[in-house]
Amino acid sequence: MANPPHLANDCFALPPGTYWTPVDEALAHLRQHMHAIVQLETLTIDAAAGRVLAAPALARRANPPHSNAAVDGYGFAHAVLKGGAVQNLPLVEGRAAAGGPFTGVVPMGKAVRILTGASLPEGVDTVIMQEDVRVERGILHFETGLKPGANCRAAGEDMAAGAVALPAGVRLGPQQLGLLAALGVDQVKAYRRLKVGVLSTGDELRQPGEAATAHEIYDANRPMLLELLGDWGFEPVDLGNVGDSRAEVRQALDDAVVRCDALLTSGGASAGDEDHMSALLGESGQLNLWRIAIKPGRPLALALWQGMPVFGLPGNPVAAFTTALVFSRPALGALQGQGWQVPQPYLLPAAFEKAKKSGRREYLRARRGAEGMVEVFASEGSGRISGLSWADGFVELPDRALDIGYGDLVQYIPFSAYR
Repeated sequence: MANPPHLANDCFALPPGTYWTPVDEALAHLRQHMHAIVQLETLTIDAAAGRVLAAPALARRANPPHSNAAVDGYGFAHAVLKGGAVQNLPLVEGRAAAGGPFTGVVPMGKAVRILTGASLPEGVDTVIMQEDVRVERGILHFETGLKPGANCRAAGEDMAAGAVALPAGVRLGPQQLGLLAALGVDQVKAYRRLKVGVLSTGDELRQPGEAATAHEIYDANRPMLLELLGDWGFEPVDLGNVGDSRAEVRQALDDAVVRCDALLTSGGASAGDEDHMSALLGESGQLNLWRIAIKPGRPLALALWQGMPVFGLPGNPVAAFTTALVFSRPALGALQGQGWQVPQPYLLPAAFEKAKKSGRREYLRARRGAEGMVEVFASEGSGRISGLSWADGFVELPDRALDIGYGDLVQYIPFSAYR
């Protein structure tokens, strides 16, 4: 199938006059301009785990397909019950079991042995649990009071045949695959996984295991971003790292166009002498440097390179992680046909105090404590990468000034909400 349309050249262009862009404005702009850019394909559900539906999945049959028993017990027609404290019904020969239905008709005034999941035989509309009866010499004895239709599941009560089981845009996880299988759906139309490259830049970068001087650092961003992409359901493409060379950066960008649908870079996207990434993207005429009113983060480079979206993240690992979750995750999801995903926060009492200044949205590394309160990492320094492994989410503080006291409710967003 043909690729969906490319992004417009001005998709990342903010309105003129915007300097410190509020987080909500930046997200709204991305939401307006991001759409699916990957091909569609038909897959069996065995091969569809993690994929995003490109068309609604319809139930091939009802669930359950027939009215059936919800418990092990005995079935009969409720209308035969009489007055008095105790009911007495003779049992018919045979039984109804899942996969082994009762083939006859249960006469009025009689009952049949029935097991969980078995289709209700003709003549049965009510089931009593086996724990609530006594059987003596082929006669069923139980107390009066059972309601009509008790312990029965109606045909199609979960879903009718032909109904929309899952709408387009849903990512198929274990629960969704189980539902489709129960409805007899064997194939789905889905978007191909978005191939997202990760490229690090800088002469100072070394890989774990290599010797490093005091003036060199190990590349934390690339393995972190690659793992994030896989966790989010995209196909990560490791493009390695390149030095501070205009020719190397250009070649890396050209290679990414061949191998990827989108690209995440870190470092080299500012305006310094060795920021060749921003210089090259600027030469293409499609670079937009967003200064976001966010902490940590702020600089975000967004561009197209030969039609491929490029998200230039900050070089600092904490800022790269934060901006990847806040901005890249929903944008990449939209590029893969998932629509725009908004993480849902929880209101939790603060196990900390803080006086926040006005002007920037803040994302504090945080985790839930044993008593249901949320605590924040000891330092807000964006160089403290240990805080990312310590935390299990963010405390999101609004743009305005705010005084937070111990026990005040704050917005907590678990990292898992970005999946």
